Amino acid sequence: MNLKTVLTVDTINPHLKGTTKEEIINELLDILVAANKIPDRTAAYNAIMDREQKMSTGMKHGIAIPHGKSPTIQDLVACIGVSDKPVDFDSLDNEPCRIFIMTLSPVEKTGPHLQFLAEISLLFKSPEKRHEILAAKSGEELLRILSE
Repeated sequence: MNLKTVLTVDTINPHLKGTTKEEIINELLDILVAANKIPDRTAAYNAIMDREQKMSTGMKHGIAIPHGKSPTIQDLVACIGVSDKPVDFDSLDNEPCRIFIMTLSPVEKTGPHLQFLAEISLLFKSPEKRHEILAAKSGEELLRILSE
């Protein structure tokens, strides 16, 4: 799976303003709504929050991957946001997060969801790539970095 097939400039925000987990999740959902990627914001919010209640999606190295499955989603959708300030996201390493990748997928399709998460995790293993992402000034620059 190529990230460029899922991400576009209008699904990237290099300057998230939220200061809490819930504010970040809402800001990411707003990106998907504005890009006409999700038909039902409430259903998407509930899917993401249900998943967060089971276990936080805050990973390591300042990265969180809030995700969920909803019957209102036909094909995998995703967005990426970078926060100007670290946000507590109940991460595995207890460190705050600045890079957020949200993905929503259909309930009945697991392949694209797992493939996307695998590609994202490989991408973010590199400290250099994480640094470049944090330094990006625009959605276009962020998309270029993610596509390299």
